[in-house]
Amino acid sequence: MRRLPQPVLDTIGTFARLGLAAVWLVSGGVKMADPGQTYIAVQAYDVLPQVLVRPVATGLPLLEMVLGVLLLAGLATRWIAGASVVLLAVLVAGIAQSWARGLSIDCGCFGGGGRVAAGQTEYPQEILRDTGFALLAIWLLARPRTWFSLDRWLGWGRGKSIEDSDRIPADYSGSNAEGN
Repeated sequence: MRRLPQPVLDTIGTFARLGLAAVWLVSGGVKMADPGQTYIAVQAYDVLPQVLVRPVATGLPLLEMVLGVLLLAGLATRWIAGASVVLLAVLVAGIAQSWARGLSIDCGCFGGGGRVAAGQTEYPQEILRDTGFALLAIWLLARPRTWFSLDRWLGWGRGKSIEDSDRIPADYSGSNAEGN
């Protein structure tokens, strides 16, 4: 099987990193712009005790913005990709449980959210979309090397791609600082 050259793989990773950064920045930004609607969207899932709805509605957009900014900068890419996979899994689980319980809600992933008429739900599309975003994050978990990143500038993550594991230099120390 023929491997793609490293510059091509780094370019694919760059698009994955910037695409996922855009997702988090837009999603978090829209939610931050309308915190009342974000509260309604979180409440509509009907899984959290009322006392946790406001902290989650406040914290989720902040978390998304932090993930987006760090991905945009390309800092700690592998760690941020891992956090993205976890968050996306939680979001997909939330959508799936709403669907399974027969709730009629808009996920509020990119603003809006809350209860909707029975025929207006889009659960399969929302789950597929978020699964696609998770695939971007999984790519970055496996291959965090990207162009125009602070990781690259700092020399973090050299030789750490799964496919490159047989090419790690003999003098590579694998220090904790290079855990990306």
